[in-house]
Amino acid sequence: MTDRNDHVQASPAVGSVHHIELWVPDLARAAREWGWLLSRLGYRPYQDWPDGRSWRLGDAYLVVEQSPALTAAEHERRRPGLNHLALHAGSRADVDALTAEAPAHGWNLLFGDRHPHAGGPDHYAAYLANSDGFEVELVAQPVSGSPSA
Repeated sequence: MTDRNDHVQASPAVGSVHHIELWVPDLARAAREWGWLLSRLGYRPYQDWPDGRSWRLGDAYLVVEQSPALTAAEHERRRPGLNHLALHAGSRADVDALTAEAPAHGWNLLFGDRHPHAGGPDHYAAYLANSDGFEVELVAQPVSGSPSA
């Protein structure tokens, strides 16, 4: 396998994520919101076509697509199906910076009364939802010496 710079890489691990595709009701809005977040996490634009966009990080990529085959106009994370994506987000300071910037880019903090420990006392993360109701969990690296390290 080669990357976009034609450097030889090892094959991806069997069972690792190849790509994730999210169907969205408004491509322009999704491209702005997801594009901001994914770019801040190190993803780079990968594909662009009339009904979709994608961003790549390593061997995996994330797609947002406004498919003509959509059967509903909204996503509801509490229905059966995808609840949220959990993404590594760097240090606690990185998570805090993303949380502070998020509202200006269409993302709102969930579980604010328990932030940044909504996932438990030893788990530092921000839970954000975008305009379409998709949730991401931005997980900080464990601090050395903590129980989750």
